[in-house]
Amino acid sequence: MAAAQAPATVTSADIYLRLKKLNVLGTVLYVAAHPDDENSRLIAYMAKGRLYRTGYLSMTRGDGGQNLIGDEQGVELGLIRTQEMMAARRVDGAEQFFTRAFDFGFSKSTEEALKTWDKEKILSDVVWVIRKFQPDVIITRFPPDSRAGHGHHSASAVLAHEAFDAAADPNRFPEQLKYGGIKPWKAKRILWNSFNFGPGANTTSEDQMKINVGGYNPILGKSYGELAAISRTNHKSQGAALTPARGESMEYFNLVAGEPAHSDPMDGIVTDWSRVEGGQAIGGMVDQAVRDYSLMAPEKSVPALVGIYKAISRLSDGYWKREKLKEVRDLIADASGLWLEAVVRTPYAVRGDSLVVNYTVNDRLGADMTIGSISVANFDTTLNQRLAADRNLVITRSILVSPKKMLTQPYWLAEPMSPGHFNVKDQRLIGDPLSAPAYEANFLITVDGLSLSFTRPVQYKYTNPVKGELYEPLTILPRATARFNPELLVFGDGEKKRLNAVVEDRTGLGHPPVLGLTATPALSIQAADDGGSGGSSWTVKPARPETALVSVDGVFEDGGQKDTAMELRTIAYEHIPRIDYFRPATASFVIADIKTAGHRIGYIEGAGDKVPEALRQMGYEVAMLNENDITPGYLKQFDAVITGVRAYDVHGWLTSRHSDLMEYVKDGGNLIVQYNRGNLGRMSTNIGPYPFAVSNIRVTDENARVSFLQASNPVLNYPNKITEKDFEGWIQERGIYFAGQTDPQYEAVLSMSDPGEQEQKGSLEIAHYGKGVFVYTGLVFFREFPRGCPGLIA
Repeated sequence: MAAAQAPATVTSADIYLRLKKLNVLGTVLYVAAHPDDENSRLIAYMAKGRLYRTGYLSMTRGDGGQNLIGDEQGVELGLIRTQEMMAARRVDGAEQFFTRAFDFGFSKSTEEALKTWDKEKILSDVVWVIRKFQPDVIITRFPPDSRAGHGHHSASAVLAHEAFDAAADPNRFPEQLKYGGIKPWKAKRILWNSFNFGPGANTTSEDQMKINVGGYNPILGKSYGELAAISRTNHKSQGAALTPARGESMEYFNLVAGEPAHSDPMDGIVTDWSRVEGGQAIGGMVDQAVRDYSLMAPEKSVPALVGIYKAISRLSDGYWKREKLKEVRDLIADASGLWLEAVVRTPYAVRGDSLVVNYTVNDRLGADMTIGSISVANFDTTLNQRLAADRNLVITRSILVSPKKMLTQPYWLAEPMSPGHFNVKDQRLIGDPLSAPAYEANFLITVDGLSLSFTRPVQYKYTNPVKGELYEPLTILPRATARFNPELLVFGDGEKKRLNAVVEDRTGLGHPPVLGLTATPALSIQAADDGGSGGSSWTVKPARPETALVSVDGVFEDGGQKDTAMELRTIAYEHIPRIDYFRPATASFVIADIKTAGHRIGYIEGAGDKVPEALRQMGYEVAMLNENDITPGYLKQFDAVITGVRAYDVHGWLTSRHSDLMEYVKDGGNLIVQYNRGNLGRMSTNIGPYPFAVSNIRVTDENARVSFLQASNPVLNYPNKITEKDFEGWIQERGIYFAGQTDPQYEAVLSMSDPGEQEQKGSLEIAHYGKGVFVYTGLVFFREFPRGCPGLIA
């Protein structure tokens, strides 16, 4: 979980490669729409092979994707995919950028994507990143038309194309130019990296410019295809792992705009120190440092690196001066084996409290170094102490966490969202992949007479008895947090339920503020607070019986002051750092006249599944089933058995249990299978009693009109009558991966379509088999239930 937070392990080979990179002054920016859209092999080749400063700009954080590792959706999935992207970049050597665009799910048109995102706003983000990064060449993954296969994909190309010109125009987004270092920037060219994704999706041709990116890097001990596979395997929530590729691999390019290139994307671009006035001599200094470099004694290169740093410092201010000074500074630290660390003994710090920080400095290879001072927040200490070779200098100090210190919050979630994009007040943050750490320690060190400043994040470090030494982020907390349990309450007519709130005093003083409730829209809620240390509970009976969605917010009352109660949300997986973020403590009430038939449901969990809890809220008893439970004798106790989304994709054993499930149906059971995507387009005989194909058909308009093909079918009338009103208030889409090529035994109950497209009938297919019923549905229950969509629950 915390491995990505640990200080990087730097080898002599890494240092050697970065020494060579000092003489490369070229930039490449790759542009696409989502995490895992990038061409990882080309990016690794450009960053690790050609040694260009390489970046990937993703329009979104992948918030609308599907989650194979947990039940997070929306912004929480975006948080996971952001960290997976950062892990991928640590492998392939590129930098990561994002716009403020929100991934609102699959889009069938460029126009929809641009309208939903607010085109001009996201275009300004792309322009901002270009002006900051100053790429020589921009490369898009997708074309700006239907060949892209997704409205977000084609929209990313449209935005990149327009930004190519807009970034160079001082009259476009002139407000950006007031920030230091930002100026109009004209890339040499913009190229489309055409693709061959298989039959029907090959956009390459031999008359396009092409380069071989499949080479082997002996310094790294891997081919660029192998690096790409390692990089993409970090996209675990999407199941995007690649098989490592070795050997020749060609990438193809079409010129979109700018100066033509004939044999290489960087044709005609000066990529050495001659592009910087007065920089020619520096190239010779770097060449000499490379020739003199010792793999066994990298610290011997420190004097040469100090000389290079001083030479670069004498250049006129500019982009490459800033970038190369950072590269040389970091090389000095790594070549000397310099260890700098600022750690705490707790993952959380409370506003207004004190925090003990341990600082460690070690000149591990014995370079000529003196520690001048260490500073962080309101702490600053002067040391002026020469560092002994390979000896730890450890200092422990306390700092005060200001009562006004910002909570640790991803910057793009600090403000309320608009429907298609995040809102960020500080222009300087736009494009950044992550927020800055809660605290950073600054170490002022003199190396061979050169004073350098190094920063390190203040982190939580601990030793796990199984996993060893681990690092995690430090999170700043308010003095109290609150959360409701459950977050969603479903009421039948006249029903009373209990709403519990957990209030946590984060100060440890045992005096949390009082939590109150506000309801939107306002309702007369009968509430009885029976108290209890650290929490509150209410007996709630809504005042009106008609279907409604009510939001209840927690409000802290403390010393006559009222403030929104915040809930701390934590996401923890082995492959990414712990993620903490805050949101207002809120519960939702769904008030509906619900009738239920049957009582017991057996549920086979799928990927990213929150449906079971919603079923429990409706009054069902839900038992989670595993492989050993799938026998006709055990299943007969259930009124229905439901498989979660993509259950057949994540549980290989389900196919082998097909006959048991079919026997359950034949004997009178009800089996409901939510969508799967494996074996797309192939006739399946191991899901239902009769064959059908899982198709890639989807209806992405969440407001699409739904037609009832069989208005008298029991599924639309018992135990609740389903009407058009029940399809109001849906989010993101109507359905995905519909059934196609169905056997005549299946009955289509509903049809729907996106604007301008033909009606699709595969969202809800029913087949009678023996005494029971089988249902396949592509309707997105897994998205709607957790949001408390009243119509869906009714």
